[in-house]
Amino acid sequence: MPGIGGRNGGHTHAKSSTSRRHSEKPSWNKGKIVGQKRPLLPKQVWGIRARLELAGNLRDLALFNVAIDSKLRGCDLVTLTVADLVRDERVRERVSLIQRKTNKPVQFELTENTRDTVAEWIKPSEMRGCRFMFPSRFHDRPHISTRQYGRLVRDWVTAIDLEPSGYGTHSLRRTKAAEIYRKTGNLRAVQLLLGHTKVDSTVRYLGVELEDVTCSPLSPRL
Repeated sequence: MPGIGGRNGGHTHAKSSTSRRHSEKPSWNKGKIVGQKRPLLPKQVWGIRARLELAGNLRDLALFNVAIDSKLRGCDLVTLTVADLVRDERVRERVSLIQRKTNKPVQFELTENTRDTVAEWIKPSEMRGCRFMFPSRFHDRPHISTRQYGRLVRDWVTAIDLEPSGYGTHSLRRTKAAEIYRKTGNLRAVQLLLGHTKVDSTVRYLGVELEDVTCSPLSPRL
């Protein structure tokens, strides 16, 4: 019957038009780098560090250096207190704290360069009496936010001509871990440094192949 056929035909045409519109819409990640954020290479670490030193930006330099050495998640990094890093007016070489995400302890060491930077950062009078290592410049916030930290990372990588979509706060967390694994192949050591409860989480985080891990003489059996 023409009437019924016309209705069905119209419905089919409408579905076809809708499907075509959806297929023509570009995907949200077109032209973007998605997935795990890349770790920084040693020359890139030094490039960012040199620019921050030349700019005399002590806050950002201390934040960057501590981020690289500590391998902490952003939520733990921005909430570091002065007491976490400083004892008896001396910057600690080894630090231990409880991770917010896992509620598990993690330890890390601060290099001499990082300790010197932290000591310089807390020296000015405006840092006297501050509870948090990286206080916010907004009066209603006690410390910088993870979002602000993310924006800083974006500025740092852009300054050395890296594509910012390929890097993020986890790039800094992965940087030293990736370098240690590349040099030693010791997955267990990297697991402890990152504070992962499961070694397979470390495998995924580093982006290494399972076969490479199980074949390494320094890595534990999975």
